[in-house]
Amino acid sequence: MESNRDQTEQETLIDVQARQDHRQLDIDRVGVKDIRYPIIVRDRSRGQQHTIATVNMYVKLPHLFKGTHMSRFLEVLAEYDQAISVASLPDLLKKIQSRLDAEEAHIELSFPYFIKKSAPVSKASALMDYEVEFLAVLDRDKYTMTMKVMVPVTSLCPCSKEISEAGAHNQRSHVTVSVQFKKFLWVEEVIDMVEKNASCQLYTILKRPDEKFVTEQAYANPKFVEDMVRSVAADLEKDSRVNWFTVESENFESIHNHSAYALIEGGKKE
Repeated sequence: MESNRDQTEQETLIDVQARQDHRQLDIDRVGVKDIRYPIIVRDRSRGQQHTIATVNMYVKLPHLFKGTHMSRFLEVLAEYDQAISVASLPDLLKKIQSRLDAEEAHIELSFPYFIKKSAPVSKASALMDYEVEFLAVLDRDKYTMTMKVMVPVTSLCPCSKEISEAGAHNQRSHVTVSVQFKKFLWVEEVIDMVEKNASCQLYTILKRPDEKFVTEQAYANPKFVEDMVRSVAADLEKDSRVNWFTVESENFESIHNHSAYALIEGGKKE
């Protein structure tokens, strides 16, 4: 009897979101943000990796409707109660389209990705984390996904080295690569591409012989922010799997109260 009454109440409750809106303005994205959820991603050395993502989900809302039904995003997500995988994203977006009666659906997944790295001399190993995002869109039947990887590295200033009698200033740099590809591209491949084009890569554990090595390597391999984005972009342009990319670097200066920044875009974005 109680369940019948609940069903009757649901049937009679007013659906305010479905009312018409008369301002004639589409909303490009409306939905829910900052949901934490388990995901599974492909790992080049271990097959797959389980991690936790921050999830944002949106739809495009036509001007006719006053609002969207926020709970339906969570209902769709709850159907993937073990974990979301990259392979499941097209199906998930299709369900969002259907449940919310939308032509365009978006999902954004940002998560830490872990790689075991060994120090260059001592070989002391530990996990190092990188920030990764998957940005997927289903516009009617057209699916596109962008992978975004942020790689922290060391850069050493060529000008400082050239003009100084001793030493040169260096900085921590965040190089971010966004890429759309027609054939699979490993997260690790993007990380490798960035790290080999920096003055020196970063490690989790460094013993004294390792510190000597990375300091001297950075000094022998000076890079402007412009050098790094050009070198990474040149490698991406040569990769036949890549349709479109951006490479950006922010160098957190050690002797200035500002950052140095550069960005290159290449290819054709879908």
